[in-house]
Amino acid sequence: MIRSLLISGLLIAALNNISVFAQTPIEIADRREIFVDKQLIAQLSGVEVLMHHPHNEGKVLAFDRPWEGNFSAYCTIIQDKDLFRLYYRGVRESGKDGNDSEVTCYAESKDGINWVKPALGIYELDGSKQNNVVLAHHVPASHNFSPFLDANPNANPQERYKALAGTQKSGLMAFVSADGIHWKKKQETPVFTKGVFDSQNTVFWSESEKLYVCYFRIWSEGGFSKYQGFRSVGRTVSKDFINWSEPVAMTFGDAPLDHLYTQQTAPYSRAPHMYLAIGARFMPKRQVLTPEEAAVLKVDPKYFNDCSDAVLMSSRGGNAYDRTFIESYIRPGIGLENWVSRSNYPVLNVVQTSPNELSVYVNESYAQPSAHIKRYSLRLDGFASIHAPAVGGYMITKPLVFRGKELEINYSTSAAGDVKVEILDADGNPIPGFKVSDSKVIIGNEIKRIVSWNQNTNLSSLAGKAIQLKFYLKDADLYSYKFNP
Repeated sequence: MIRSLLISGLLIAALNNISVFAQTPIEIADRREIFVDKQLIAQLSGVEVLMHHPHNEGKVLAFDRPWEGNFSAYCTIIQDKDLFRLYYRGVRESGKDGNDSEVTCYAESKDGINWVKPALGIYELDGSKQNNVVLAHHVPASHNFSPFLDANPNANPQERYKALAGTQKSGLMAFVSADGIHWKKKQETPVFTKGVFDSQNTVFWSESEKLYVCYFRIWSEGGFSKYQGFRSVGRTVSKDFINWSEPVAMTFGDAPLDHLYTQQTAPYSRAPHMYLAIGARFMPKRQVLTPEEAAVLKVDPKYFNDCSDAVLMSSRGGNAYDRTFIESYIRPGIGLENWVSRSNYPVLNVVQTSPNELSVYVNESYAQPSAHIKRYSLRLDGFASIHAPAVGGYMITKPLVFRGKELEINYSTSAAGDVKVEILDADGNPIPGFKVSDSKVIIGNEIKRIVSWNQNTNLSSLAGKAIQLKFYLKDADLYSYKFNP
């Protein structure tokens, strides 16, 4: 009988979407939590986790210089205080990966919208140094040069910028720079060789893991050395950027395998423990254009037999991606020029371009004379939300332990909608003074709102204790929450 009761209890918990292992509180301290996964959600009733699609803001940069062109790709944007830096492969004609015609180009912007290509005077191309090239004649590094701004507090100031680049033949080579413009090899030999690397291989310093983390191209059946199966992702870590761990293959839960041409994994600046992967999903032989249509667009004949779009994944570290959202995050746009091979490839990193706005950039019209980068916008933390219809519903978190004294939410409601918050103990009982009947009814659309109960915002008495948050929503979206000091 005890056994049957236990099984019955487990079934009831599963049916109610409540984790039976949720009794161990999750330490979130003062981290911001966004809803790109369901890791902290215990129960959803009448609400859903909803992915939000960025808004197309138009073209911001054309690959129009003689040394750039149709096959410019593998772009990275870095926000360094009030300056945005953009790096990308420049090459006009298709050719073997890692040939000497490939260069690494640079552009910069004060607002992420208006870009300039400075004449840097570093490398001579076609008899002139009046160009925006920061790396040339370092075969095959410019094929997939992937830089980052090192957030390691112990990093050498002369190596504030770092990068990895290379192919399977060369291995990944390490580059360093003090200013993000003048680059040199860290050492002559590669720092990591156990991968296929035929993509953009991303790297960053993880504040949460206290390690350098690299995500790189492998194949689902060929593993770390052969081109077999699906294009996939491996991971390796390092304490010093030079010595890297044995690689592991990333997992995707129960999601079906996709060809991930790029994965573009990087920490989200407002919640750096969350790694966002806005990658390119490649659909081999899924042809949209006819040869005649491709000829009109002047698409290279080898690059219209497939199509691709952008997907949204996430990770909290380790070798697991969360694929809560299988559907496309950014669909190809209107017009046949958007339906060619290797187009719609997201630029590495999401950046904040206004007090209320994030920007995502996408490499579009690949293999065409019109190749360019387009900007897409979304609200801060607005990748996904807990969404409630007009009839309302609620979401309950798993037991959490926080540090701080007030609860901040990022939310929006309709004129008829609202948000209320109740705080429960670890057993799910409402805590006196923080019941839903005590909660101020929140109406509006704000990036930052402090929650109150009977005009009280102070949660110091609950800090360090296991609690659950119960969000009551009606015609509303909750984008994030965090506890403030």
